[in-house]
Amino acid sequence: MYYISSVIVVFIGLSYAAVPLYQLICTETGLDGTPITSPGHKFEPESMFPVPSGRKLKIRFDSSTSDQMKWSFTPQTEELTVVPGETALAFYTAYNPTEEDVVGISTYSVVPAKAAQYFNKIQCFCFEEQRLESKEEVDMPVFFYIDPEFVNDPWMHDVHTITLHYTFFRSKTQ
Repeated sequence: MYYISSVIVVFIGLSYAAVPLYQLICTETGLDGTPITSPGHKFEPESMFPVPSGRKLKIRFDSSTSDQMKWSFTPQTEELTVVPGETALAFYTAYNPTEEDVVGISTYSVVPAKAAQYFNKIQCFCFEEQRLESKEEVDMPVFFYIDPEFVNDPWMHDVHTITLHYTFFRSKTQ
C-alpha cells in the first residue's frame, strides 16, 4: 500500500508541475513556435546589424481574439520585409467596443516553428495585461529583429516568410 500511495502522490505532483515544465522546455528549445528566451539567447545589441549578404524575409502579422474577448484586434501592417539583423517596428491596434472596461492579455506564436528561435522581440505587449476602457482604442508596438545566425542555419534555407501571430484573451484577474 505504501508503494501504491507513493506512486499516486508522485503522479499528482507531476501533473501540477506539467505546465511550468512545458513552459520551461518550450522557452529553452523553441518547441511549439516559442521563441527562446533563456539567458544567452536574448537580443544582444551588437548583433542588431543587418547582414549585408542576407536574403530578405517577409514578416507577416496576424491576430485573433478568444471567444470571450469582444475586442477588435488587428495588425496595422500586414507584412514587412527585413534582412536578418535588421530591427523593425510594427503596430497592432486594439479597440474595446463594449460598454465595460476590459483587461486583456496576449500570447504569441511564430510560424514556422523552426524559425522561432531566431525571432527576437526587443519590446512587446505580450504577456502583459492591457486595460482598455469602454470605446478606447490603442496602438501596441512590437519592436523586433531576426537573429543574424538565421543566415548560417541550413535548416532555414527554405524559410522565406515568418508569421507573427498574437491572440488576445480576457484576463483572469479582472
